[in-house]
Amino acid sequence: QVRLVESGGGLVQAGGSLRLSCAASGRTFSMYGMGWFRQAPGKEREFVASINWSGGSTYYADSVKGRFTISRDNTKNTVYLQMNSLKPEDTAVYSCAAGRLASVSTTLYDYWGQGTQVTVSS
Repeated sequence: QVRLVESGGGLVQAGGSLRLSCAASGRTFSMYGMGWFRQAPGKEREFVASINWSGGSTYYADSVKGRFTISRDNTKNTVYLQMNSLKPEDTAVYSCAAGRLASVSTTLYDYWGQGTQVTVSS
């Protein structure tokens, strides 16, 4: 069992930055691939970024590539999402997820956090 708790969301102006954190419980965190997803009001949840168990492989949605960076610290059981050059269309609830493999698909993740709100004003 893995419990995930996100933090770091908030209100920021367009062009600004935020760093999200996802703290995981459990001793097996380093075995899991991790992903960040987001869901805007009235829209389906969408993939943002993923990272494999070692941190050696990352993947990004085209909409965030070059602006967002996913990373992890297995000694702290934490995965991060550094978000730069934020746009109003990045406004959403951001959730982290853990699964056996890092993937763009929500169905391959076993554990989910509650999410943290990110609001980008124009």
